[in-house]
Amino acid sequence: MRSPVSGLALNDGDEGTDSTPLLQGSPRAEAAVMCCSARYNLALLAFFGFFVVYALRVNLSVALVDMVNSSTTLAENSTSSECPEHSVPIKVHNQTGKRYQWDAETQGWILGSFFYGYIITQIPGGYIASKVGGKLLLGFGILGTAVFTLFTPLAADLGVGFLIAVRTLEGLGEGVTFPAMHAMWSSWAPPLERSKLLSISYAGAQLGTVISLPLSGIICFYMDWVYVFYLFGIVGIFWFILWIWLVSNTPETHRAISPAEKEYILSSLRNQLSLQKSVPWIPMLKSLPLWAIVVAHFSYNWTFYTLLTLLPTYMKEILRFNVQENGFLSALPYFGSWLCMILSGQAADNLRAKWNFSTICVRRVFSLVGMIGPAVFLVAAGYIGCDYSLAVVFLTISTTLGGFGSSGFSINHLDIAPSYAGILLGITNTFATIPGMIGPVIAKSLTPNNTIREWQTVFYIAAAINVFGAVFFTLFGKGEVQNWAVSDYHGHRN
Repeated sequence: MRSPVSGLALNDGDEGTDSTPLLQGSPRAEAAVMCCSARYNLALLAFFGFFVVYALRVNLSVALVDMVNSSTTLAENSTSSECPEHSVPIKVHNQTGKRYQWDAETQGWILGSFFYGYIITQIPGGYIASKVGGKLLLGFGILGTAVFTLFTPLAADLGVGFLIAVRTLEGLGEGVTFPAMHAMWSSWAPPLERSKLLSISYAGAQLGTVISLPLSGIICFYMDWVYVFYLFGIVGIFWFILWIWLVSNTPETHRAISPAEKEYILSSLRNQLSLQKSVPWIPMLKSLPLWAIVVAHFSYNWTFYTLLTLLPTYMKEILRFNVQENGFLSALPYFGSWLCMILSGQAADNLRAKWNFSTICVRRVFSLVGMIGPAVFLVAAGYIGCDYSLAVVFLTISTTLGGFGSSGFSINHLDIAPSYAGILLGITNTFATIPGMIGPVIAKSLTPNNTIREWQTVFYIAAAINVFGAVFFTLFGKGEVQNWAVSDYHGHRN
């Protein structure tokens, strides 16, 4: 396959002719209303599902600060003295929670252990969802994670090995969620609404972070860190009941969908979905557009996971915020990202539907803004010294701009192979999980003394990886259904 910057055969994705987002010659049903529609109800339930997913994932990042004996942390990974303590002391602080003698390296392995389970179920999750549908897979994946979250305090009491095992099992459950959701959207999302629907559903992850971080900080400060896990575990079980009751795998099996909406969805996806029962593994793995998404996804997640797991630590050890302030300020960047994801999804689909921008043009622009923008402000955050306000502003802008990526490379799987979107996401997310496994460990090893200069190195590495991923996707990404992804091997386009 030749480079996208040179001439290409039509069925390989000629970006020069990709001006019509819908398929050539496919029936064009009148768009069904959005309000109270089945597809937007699915997006809303998925939104709350991924809210739960990330609330269950990140609560340990805040709780861990209160779970560890401060003298152990100071001995192994000293709090920086470069920035003065500036937080206003708060007299009421619960001290009844158990404390554990875990050094900095052990904390790094605890935070990273989730991803050892998460990486295992990515591709199997996508494959199973493509065969049997994503509803039950996603539902039971989150239910399993919620149940294991309830056992986290017990596991911590039994020993660090048990805690790592429970976090790994939580990762196994959450590993199927994104591939299962992508597989469901391959049957539910009309091409001109993909950015909107997927950005709504996946924005729940950012809001889960926004709510979970400060709420976890409040619970740890005034109550006991064990209630962090009990609360979010119960919320996960409640969501599972709603999901099983209200959701269907496809429009054909939905009990309450209107005939007009069903026809609109099915006609818009006609000729995009493959009728093959077997998965074209070899052509798929040889596809350069797939590897463009892999590189972008890996690069983006390096920054995302490093900040997700270590931002509370940075707030406490460098900027010297107390545990209550820590939760609120660590959540602020993800509020910006959540807002950006929602707005960018609307903008991306408007550019395609109303302004006739090509799919690949929209994906490239949003990926560039969502990856290079964060890199610039992340590096800048390392050079403002102890200016607490400016540090929070730069980190917030960096993470906010990352929200543009949700309408870029993040949903490109559905553009190039709708029938196999769950499998493709499983493949790309497998590689993109590696930063979650090694990023926090590397960052911890690079910051033994918690100095500003050490954290500058962490930010530089993340920014460089982000820029590389953005450039690679821009050069080799595509916006059309690839010929191996349709059963008749005609170069259908979206």
